[in-house]
Amino acid sequence: MSLVRLNIKGISYSQTQNGAYALILNEVDGDRKLPIVIGAFEAQSIAIALEKEIRPPRPLTHDLFKNFADRFDIVVKQVIIHKLVDGVFYSSLICERDKIEEIIDARTSDAIALALRFKAPIFTYKNILDKAGIFLKVDPTQEHDPDNILIDDLLQDEFELEITDDSYSAKTIEELHNLLDDAVANEDYEKAAKIRDEISKR
Repeated sequence: MSLVRLNIKGISYSQTQNGAYALILNEVDGDRKLPIVIGAFEAQSIAIALEKEIRPPRPLTHDLFKNFADRFDIVVKQVIIHKLVDGVFYSSLICERDKIEEIIDARTSDAIALALRFKAPIFTYKNILDKAGIFLKVDPTQEHDPDNILIDDLLQDEFELEITDDSYSAKTIEELHNLLDDAVANEDYEKAAKIRDEISKR
């Protein structure tokens, strides 16, 4: 079975299911997306790894795993999403230490959070992508981002993209940076991501 490389397209949240998020993976050499439902903690951990500007004051669980692995010269070489059963994805971490390779079972959300920290590639098998991959419509009004995802079409309109809080639009850049520092210090990474989005717009 041939492997297909995936990139992380983004994370969306469900307004109907409390604490449920969708991680959207995109095939590198194609247009199909692979949506994976994940929990709030894993979504936060993946988002922090994606956002280089947000640095937690204390290591999260996946950061701790990375620090532990670095200390003992363990490297995650790649992540493979190798099985799909009853809507649940199963993944493996391909690790190496002293030129000895080991395969470790992992939840897909944890595996991807670690792949980001190790800068490891993410793969799945073609038959899994054929079974679970979807094509999302492109929004023709988004001239600057032709690959924009219409999350309303994902999972029967269950998930929607997070909307930036309008209250931040009236703040100055200095106020936003102060709010960002406070949010990170209080470990409120969801709020920090919203503030960072507003800063990026300026």
